[in-house]
Amino acid sequence: MARIKITTSEGEIIVRLYDETPKHRDNFLKLVKEGYYNGTLFHRVIKDFMIQGGDPNSKDAPADKMLGTGGPGYTVPAEFVYPQLFHKRGALSAARQGDEVNPNRESSGSQFYIVWGKTYKAQELKQMERQMAMQQEQAVFNKLVAENRAKIMDLRRNRDQAGLQELQDELIAQTKATCLEMPKPTFTEEQVEAYTTVGGTPFLDNQYTVFGEVESGLEVVEKIQNTTTGVADRPKEDISMTMEVLE
Repeated sequence: MARIKITTSEGEIIVRLYDETPKHRDNFLKLVKEGYYNGTLFHRVIKDFMIQGGDPNSKDAPADKMLGTGGPGYTVPAEFVYPQLFHKRGALSAARQGDEVNPNRESSGSQFYIVWGKTYKAQELKQMERQMAMQQEQAVFNKLVAENRAKIMDLRRNRDQAGLQELQDELIAQTKATCLEMPKPTFTEEQVEAYTTVGGTPFLDNQYTVFGEVESGLEVVEKIQNTTTGVADRPKEDISMTMEVLE
């Protein structure tokens, strides 16, 4: 089981990498061994949310430099092991570009974040489950609309309102039938326990790859997420890091 020591200007964090996400594990180990992260910053810190680092452009970056777009020039395929691996406090996850330019949700080759988040009430998680079910339904409907785009354009060109209404009703019925066959989005007992007691960011689950967790040094993560930030959530005082593999 691979473990990494992240030495920061605020203290040490030891993370364990999951064997269930081998592509992310091996990539992270390779970069750490190359010294890729040494001298980089936690360039984006949001209180009660997460701390993010791994941008090579953050090394010796002047205070006004916009950070967050750097990387090794490749992405890592998504490895969602859900619901087993989720965004509890201390989770180590891969940053990535948004869905609109990255529909396969591939991870940044180097940028990562460590989750802080907050604790949730059970009813808040129930509400989140309802929202996830609605999002699932919307995604299925959007896919059906895309598949029927040519037909929709034809009906629009012919100003066939009745035909459009009929097709819409048909697609809604198909959406509901498809969603009935799909697993309903629900949090597991383990997730509910973690999110109501320890905390985390449940709304990121199944959206970003979780590939490790903090084994010790969570108090250092807490200290970093509490730091004063300026433009683009960059800490006003640089928080740099070095990493090494613990054998």
